[in-house]
Amino acid sequence: MNAIFGFASRALAGFLALAVITWNHAYASEFPLRPVRIVVPSTPGGALDILSRILAQKLPARWGQQLVIDNRAGAGGIIGTEIVAKADPDGYTLLVVALGYAANPFLYDKLPYRTPQDFTAVTIIASAPNVMVVHPAVPAGSVKELIALAKAKPATLVYASSGIGTSGHLAMELFKRMAGVDMVHVPYKGAGASTAAVVAGQVQVLSTALGAAFPHIKSGRLRALAVTGLKRAAAAPEIPTAAESGLPGYKVDGWFAALAPGKTPKRVVDRLHSEIATVLNMPDVSDRITAMGFEVGGMKPQQTTSFIADEIAKWGKVIQEGGIKGE
Repeated sequence: MNAIFGFASRALAGFLALAVITWNHAYASEFPLRPVRIVVPSTPGGALDILSRILAQKLPARWGQQLVIDNRAGAGGIIGTEIVAKADPDGYTLLVVALGYAANPFLYDKLPYRTPQDFTAVTIIASAPNVMVVHPAVPAGSVKELIALAKAKPATLVYASSGIGTSGHLAMELFKRMAGVDMVHVPYKGAGASTAAVVAGQVQVLSTALGAAFPHIKSGRLRALAVTGLKRAAAAPEIPTAAESGLPGYKVDGWFAALAPGKTPKRVVDRLHSEIATVLNMPDVSDRITAMGFEVGGMKPQQTTSFIADEIAKWGKVIQEGGIKGE
């Protein structure tokens, strides 16, 4: 009797396991069965918004479902991020984030979610180094000359950013620490405003996305000193790296990632990654992203998880040692 019971138990367990595998496969292949929402925790028109809308132009045709862009700006991205942290972990609500996502846990004493525990990484959509630029009146043609100028005139040079905790702000804070210089920070509301301030000569220095600054570099209204990656940017190979221009070891890459709520099933995350990566590699999509000055992403979920963890550790150290606080 025991033998028969044991056999029946094993048979039932095997059947259930097979049923779960079959259901998982079917669920993943059918997903999505209704519209998907991408929450963009910033205003329309920025890089996060543009990249999300590029995906929204392609994914619905593959899915047969609508993809809705939901801009929820405010509080340094916290408002939109909280929405996704508390959403059902079923893959129907996604979040796009930038470097500020990694910085916020250190900028604010309390967040309404846990980073990264309340999120599941899907992929890196795109990445790009910043470019360090100065107003043409600044007597510096390289990073080395800018460092010398800043050391000769401590706390005199002013740099702009698109906000506290943004990649441009943290890039310049890391620059200050590595170069041993003192510069004054003036945050603006958005990349457009900070770039305009440097073009107008209201402030002298800026670290920003290459795509945002490139038209002004070409027109001569801004002078490019260096890109912040370890290699020259394909979109502007004539601009040296910071290491080549006077600060060895300096590296800052802006990045944009897609996340799902924590505990989203792996089968759904893998499906989302596969579909987004496929879209990113479409020639017209990759050409458009490259023209914006970005490198096309598509990193696998586990790699994305590790990458973001490294970014959290890196920028947490910069923020804590610099005593930086969010507004």
